[in-house]
Amino acid sequence: MSPAPHAPVLLAEVLEALAPKAGDVIIDATFGAGGYTRAILATGATVIALDRDPTVQPHADAVANDHPGRFTLVRTPFSGLADAFADSGAARLDGIVFDIGVSSMQLDEAERGFSFMRDGPLDMRMSRDGDSAADIVNTWDHGPLAHILKQYGDERQSGRIATAILRRRTVQPFTRTLDLADVVERALGGRRGAPTHPATRTFQALRIAVNDELGELTAGLQAAEAALSPGGRLAVVTFHSLEDRIVKAFLTERTGNAPGGSRHAPMAVETRKPSFTLSFKGAREAGEAELAANPRARSAKLRAAVRTDAPAWKAAA
Repeated sequence: MSPAPHAPVLLAEVLEALAPKAGDVIIDATFGAGGYTRAILATGATVIALDRDPTVQPHADAVANDHPGRFTLVRTPFSGLADAFADSGAARLDGIVFDIGVSSMQLDEAERGFSFMRDGPLDMRMSRDGDSAADIVNTWDHGPLAHILKQYGDERQSGRIATAILRRRTVQPFTRTLDLADVVERALGGRRGAPTHPATRTFQALRIAVNDELGELTAGLQAAEAALSPGGRLAVVTFHSLEDRIVKAFLTERTGNAPGGSRHAPMAVETRKPSFTLSFKGAREAGEAELAANPRARSAKLRAAVRTDAPAWKAAA
């Protein structure tokens, strides 16, 4: 058996939340190198894996070779989850795991353009389709560019960075990661002993925008609600507060724990029944042993829930 080259975070906690067993059908919505998938397959369950990144195919081929007949990879983003399950022909769906964000494999490959620490083409596309990060920084107007830097990167100097990008691109378009990182660093006045690189927030914001990560997460959660069978388990691992807030809000609403209206502005009577029950309160985080072995786990949070037999809620307009 070929091991996955990158250790999945919170693996024990994810397996506890999913409780897979022989005969179950589980969707691994972020296949990557197959870490979660291999652990789930080891329980005797069947896995339908999703990933929009074409470079994961060699890992998928290795898993399929080791577990013939119990593994399928579907090239799709989160929004295609319900269709992928329907196309599988499986009678029920017993669990889904999401691992949100960029993978360490993608960060380690300079040619993908995700990292400001390695020189490569300014790309950042997980699927290799659509507009790249270079397209955004070379063509977007100041307002929309500053907006995504602030909204997706929580960058307080978003306007200053956008101004520097527009000024520089009139002289020469951006094509390389280190070039953009240098412009952002100079726009913010250098590093000044900061523990993180000044371009960290800018690169995060561009990556999220390029891949519509927040929109895909919302669509994926709604698809999971629609596809999971009663008693099916949902596990979501996030690495950033933006994603965690979306997951927390979704589960708070779907478990019927959203705050009600006040006596001055009462809310309409809610007739929808909870579509999930929480597996545990709050979020689980990595323990000291995992943090020592895998520093990437330090920001990881796991939230989990179990599907009820109530109808799926309609998506907000």
